Amino acid sequence: MRKAYSPNDISRLRSRLLSWGEKWSSVFGYPSITETWFICGHSASGKSSFVMQLGKELCRFGRVLYESYEEGVRPSFRRRIGYLKMDEVQGSFRVVTNDSPDELRERLSKPKSARFVIIDSCQQSGMCYNEIEQLVKDFPHKSFIFVSQEMRGQPLGRTAVRLRYLAGVKVWVRGFKAFCQGRENENAGAYYPVWEEGIIRTGLEPATSEPPLTEKEAASVPQLTGQR
Repeated sequence: MRKAYSPNDISRLRSRLLSWGEKWSSVFGYPSITETWFICGHSASGKSSFVMQLGKELCRFGRVLYESYEEGVRPSFRRRIGYLKMDEVQGSFRVVTNDSPDELRERLSKPKSARFVIIDSCQQSGMCYNEIEQLVKDFPHKSFIFVSQEMRGQPLGRTAVRLRYLAGVKVWVRGFKAFCQGRENENAGAYYPVWEEGIIRTGLEPATSEPPLTEKEAASVPQLTGQR
């Protein structure tokens, strides 16, 4: 039988937190260094740039592994590497494009493996929810950052809908603004500016009239070919 914690037991627990600057803490607080993240946004919203910026910032706290299942290292990814100056974290940032779930586990089991693991995207990773949940449980000292595709305002597919509840930090990217909707959010309405000029541009564009999906509709969307 597992231990039952008293309030005093809980108050004595200590976690190492992300002690980053105000630009990040004003939106995302100070989450545990092992927290699970869920990042969602539609195409061309600034999501990929935000994920890369987050990865660069996390390099201050440990090695980062970017599993680029969806985009690979095609020209758009390489341009992002360039304009965000990822060479500045050359020693702490690595990109892999085609790890199977078993290969990822093997990689994370090695000494001095990455502390932060970005899965982009969970839809293209080939993992179902149970596999992802077990992966997080098996590597409790690592932080997993799951990136999700979106359809009409909801994470795409049943796995992503469930995964949102697994994460402690939930981020929605809209119009080059990243909003925190997770447990660490203490500043409602605050956002991380992914691209200032993009925010200005999108503010001048008319809003879409397409109705959002309900959570039930999003979960019922068929998985893409090759996904579980």
